[in-house]
Amino acid sequence: MSAAVFNKLLPSDAAALAAIVGERNLIWKDEERLEPFSHDETAERRYASMPEAVVRPASTAEVSRIMAYASSRRIPVTPRGAGSGLSGGCVPVFGGIVLFMDRMNAIIEVDLENLMVVAQPGVVTNAINETLKKHGLWFAGYPMSLETCFLGGNVAENAGGGKAVKYGVTSRYVVGLEAVLASGEVLRLGGKLRKDVTGYDLVHLLVGSEGTLAVITEVTLSLLPIPRRRAVLLASFAGAREAIGAVPRIIREARIVPTSVEYMDRASILASCGYLNETNPYGEAGAMLLLEVEAESPDELFASYCAIGAVCEAAGASPICVADNRTTMDRIWNVRRSIAEALKVRSPRQSLEDLVVPTAAIPSFMEGLFKLADEEGVEIPCYGHAGDGNLHATVVKPEAWSEDDWEERLHRILERLYRLTDSLGGRISGEHGIGNKRREFIGINLDKATLRLMKGIKAAFDPDGILNPGKIFPD
Repeated sequence: MSAAVFNKLLPSDAAALAAIVGERNLIWKDEERLEPFSHDETAERRYASMPEAVVRPASTAEVSRIMAYASSRRIPVTPRGAGSGLSGGCVPVFGGIVLFMDRMNAIIEVDLENLMVVAQPGVVTNAINETLKKHGLWFAGYPMSLETCFLGGNVAENAGGGKAVKYGVTSRYVVGLEAVLASGEVLRLGGKLRKDVTGYDLVHLLVGSEGTLAVITEVTLSLLPIPRRRAVLLASFAGAREAIGAVPRIIREARIVPTSVEYMDRASILASCGYLNETNPYGEAGAMLLLEVEAESPDELFASYCAIGAVCEAAGASPICVADNRTTMDRIWNVRRSIAEALKVRSPRQSLEDLVVPTAAIPSFMEGLFKLADEEGVEIPCYGHAGDGNLHATVVKPEAWSEDDWEERLHRILERLYRLTDSLGGRISGEHGIGNKRREFIGINLDKATLRLMKGIKAAFDPDGILNPGKIFPD
């Protein structure tokens, strides 16, 4: 998609948009207020791009009118949630309109009979579970950034999280959507159904489509009962090889599916503890596994974490700590959740990756990662959701490298990292999405026929290519 295809916003366009949402819900010709919408949480600012206008709709009807107008004028539109993404997915590559969904923030219905919740895309994900708590229910597919991210962004990226090894990712719980096409037409897909094979599954085509096919305006989620009891195990290993090698054994030998299996290498742990002013309680451990288990009774919980602990011990873990009170569990989880921010503070010039491989291939991946880092002379801290094979390798700029060195070498390092992942049957993104950060590399994973088919789907939904252009595809 060439930039020449799109029109720039004129004063008459701004007036038309203000007529739809009101003057106070339009940002235009104000660089200071527009700048926060030029980027997401991706560390590298070369992926940033300024919008020409930010529009804040309050209803599906307003979204429909905005899209119909933008389509008639060939103005690009980029849907945006909280901006907490890590792939440049909500960055307006070609300028145009950013459709900021913060005003569409209602939980419309909690349906206790069907165990469903209906919510708008601007709801902060954590607010859903806070609302459901009193009913003993929860949305189990939430991501790690649940206190900041919006539901619409979770759906657009098919976000995952620390509990995905047991509960899966966002898509497992999305049963219905309302969405607006580029033309302004409104779709209602799925509903409060546990089964539905009536035609193509357009619900799950839109989930993970990164806002390139339609604008999500309402989501119906299925719910689960909140587990009664949980405990966290923290297993220390001599090094990454021992820790990662234990992951496939835990499920196979203990015959228990933990809620979470999180991996942290030493560099990640030390960075997070320093960032939080937390005393490092982990001694000389080279790497750690954080494992969470759930049960309905104290005896069942005890048996579960003993079984998992025995496998970890046989794999070389020492010591193994168990926390079964909320304060201690939250303290341990906070170290894991803060790693990304801690590494960003310590090393602002970095590239946070989102690689996923089959769980049995994790040891081979780590061996390849160590070799790559050694050959390139670069530090690559690694942490992530080891239970489902999703690891966040973070390439950090050495202080001795100039900016030119960094730009030149990073491209080569990423290509090597992505090809290593592909060689093991993996993919270059497990939960963060392709966005504009990884689009030039998508051909490593997907062949020409697959890309051609995907582009055909894009064209069917969005013939003029105005919805979130510059994402996913390399051209």
